[in-house]
Amino acid sequence: MNLAFSDEQNELRRTVRDFLEKNSPETEVRRLMETAEGYDPDVWHQLAAELGIAGLAVPEEYGGAGCGFVELGIVLEEAGRALLCAPLLSTVVLAASTLLELGDEGACADYLPGIADGTTLATLALTESTGRWNDPDAVTCTASPSGGTGGGADTGGWTVSGRKSFVPDGQTAALLLVVARTDAGLSVFAVAGDVPQVRREPRATLDQTRRQADLTFTAAPARLLGTDGAAWPALERVLDLAAIAVAAEQVGAASRVLDMAVDYAKTRVQFGRPIGAFQAIKHKLADLHLAVESARSAAYHGLWAAAESPLELPAAASLAKACCGDAFVTAATENIQVHGGIGFTWEHPAHLYLKRAHSSRQLFGNAAHHRQRLAQVLLAELPETPALPA
Repeated sequence: MNLAFSDEQNELRRTVRDFLEKNSPETEVRRLMETAEGYDPDVWHQLAAELGIAGLAVPEEYGGAGCGFVELGIVLEEAGRALLCAPLLSTVVLAASTLLELGDEGACADYLPGIADGTTLATLALTESTGRWNDPDAVTCTASPSGGTGGGADTGGWTVSGRKSFVPDGQTAALLLVVARTDAGLSVFAVAGDVPQVRREPRATLDQTRRQADLTFTAAPARLLGTDGAAWPALERVLDLAAIAVAAEQVGAASRVLDMAVDYAKTRVQFGRPIGAFQAIKHKLADLHLAVESARSAAYHGLWAAAESPLELPAAASLAKACCGDAFVTAATENIQVHGGIGFTWEHPAHLYLKRAHSSRQLFGNAAHHRQRLAQVLLAELPETPALPA
C-alpha cells in the first residue's frame, strides 16, 4: 500500500483548490444556500466539463478520464474544505457508481457520457421514511412491468410507485436511479426526473449546503437497470464507496476548521498575548491536529481500498466513516470554542462547518453504526477457535 500521492495527483489537488478558492468562497456558499437549485450551473459546468472532474472515475469508453477513486477522493477532500455547493456526491459518486456496479453496459453507454461531461445531473433514490440506508427490508417502493418497450428511462417497460426520502439533490436531478421492489427482489430503475408522475419536494435540512428532497412516484415510467432482483450486492458496494467519499469530504472540512482555529489563536490577543500562547489552547489544538491527521489516514486507506482492494473495502469504508465523522464534529465544535463569542455568530463561517459536520456524520450511517459493522466484519474474518476437549 502506497499512501503517497503522485506528482499528477498533487497537481490535481492544486488545480481544484485554486478553482474552488475563486469560485466557492464563503460569500458564494451563503448565496447558493438561499437559491432554489442550491448550486451554480455555470460553476458546475466549469468544474465538470472544463476541469473534467465529473468524469474522473468514469471509464474512457463512456467518455470519462478512466482514473480511479483516489483521484476522485482528492477532489472530494477539496470540495469538503470549500463547502462546495454542487451535485458532486449525488451525480459523480452515487449515480455513476451505481451504474458501473450494476454492470448494465447499455445503461452505462446511455447515461455515463452525460454524467462525465456534466450535462446530466443524477442521483440515487434509496432511502425511505425510516432513513435507513443499509437495510434492504426498509425498501417499500415497488415496480411492475408496464408492457412498454424502448431504451430510454421514460419507455423502459416498467412503472415505479412509492415514496423516497432524503434523496441528495433530488430536486434538480434529471436522472433518478430508484431502488424498488419487484417480484424478484430489489432492483434499480432509471426514471426521468421531469415526468409528471414524479413529484419532488425539497426537504428542510440542518445543512443547507447539501440539498435533499422527498420524491413521490405514481406509476412513473421506468427502465430496469441490470438484473431484476439482483441489485442489493451492487448497492452495498455503492454505499461503501459513498461512505468513503463523505469521509474524504469530512477530512477536507476538518482540516479547514483546524486551520481557522490555529490562525485565530495566533492573532487573537488576550492579556497582552496571543491566545495560542496559553497552554490550554495549545493542548486543544494539538489534540485536534492528531484527530484530523488520524482521520486523514483512515480516509486515504479507504480511497486505496476502493481503488485497489475490493475485499478490504467494507472494513476500510466503516473505519473511515466512523473516524472521519467524529474528527470533523470535534474539530468544528472546538473551532467555535477557540473563537469564543464570535464563533457563535451568523456572520462567522464556523457554524456552516458545524452544521455540515453533524449532517454528514449521519449520512450513510453514523459512527456507532460503522463501528458495529467494522466489528462484525473483523470478527467474521477470524479463524474459528477449535472446541476444547470434553
